Amino acid sequence: MVDLNLYKIFYTVAKCQSLTKAAEELYLSQPAVSQAIKRLESQLGGKLFNRVSRGMELTETGGKQFFEVVEKAIKLLDMAETEFKDSKNIASGTLRISASDTVVTHFLMRYIKKFHELYPNVTITFKDCTSQETIERIKTDKADVGLVSLPIYDDDVVLTGQTGIMEDIFVASDKYSNLYGVTLDLKDIPNYPILMLDNSSSTRKEIDSFLDSMGITVNPEFEVRSVELIIEMAKTGMGIACVPRRYVLDELERGELHEIKVEPKLPLRARGIVLNKDESLHTFAIKEFIKILDDDQYNA
Repeated sequence: MVDLNLYKIFYTVAKCQSLTKAAEELYLSQPAVSQAIKRLESQLGGKLFNRVSRGMELTETGGKQFFEVVEKAIKLLDMAETEFKDSKNIASGTLRISASDTVVTHFLMRYIKKFHELYPNVTITFKDCTSQETIERIKTDKADVGLVSLPIYDDDVVLTGQTGIMEDIFVASDKYSNLYGVTLDLKDIPNYPILMLDNSSSTRKEIDSFLDSMGITVNPEFEVRSVELIIEMAKTGMGIACVPRRYVLDELERGELHEIKVEPKLPLRARGIVLNKDESLHTFAIKEFIKILDDDQYNA
């Protein structure tokens, strides 16, 4: 009888091109994965992989052809399972979400909470990633749902639509109360200590691109990866923070921070949900999560 688990292990090793990475993805030990490959090769009577310096490489005679067949079979099985669960309206398994921690906390959490209340049997995992890292994880089936900055130019992922508008503003504590109630010329912003995300983030790149188009160069006093840290630094008077308005609504309402108005304003930014192009990977859980995002009036 065919041991389907061996085929799944073979498929994962072939995708990861590494016993170690495959073991991590399968939640198995590396020796267990290695033994499974040896057992399958023994049953088939031939080598499937060559061990090379960079990991595991499919053999030209046998391995690559076998992978093509196994890949098709696994996708068919996944599709059959998805269709069966869809027919019973059952959401189970794991929903893997890729986005920055800040986006999950300030944007996605309300939808995740709603989804979890409807489908408590689904395990939800998060991976803190930049937009580009998220796209790569979606393409390699290491994540099911990704939230990225728009626009994107990658035909290997599916954009389900725009799910949110981000308005970036400048905020500061009472240390800069002399700026309250006035409107600064945006070109004067570099004269103040500015707190911004580091330049590896897509958000920072978009803001820098706009400032460059206006002939404005900002050399931030501090650059950090976390919006939460920027907000805390602004609250202590360390500078004027550039953050999405949505992320500081509570601080603005409590008077811990105040908006420093500028003209012209920073342009609005959009975020969107991306999925793998392979529709057979779109489980009932994924479809229901997207439906919650689409149906929520907050996005209107």
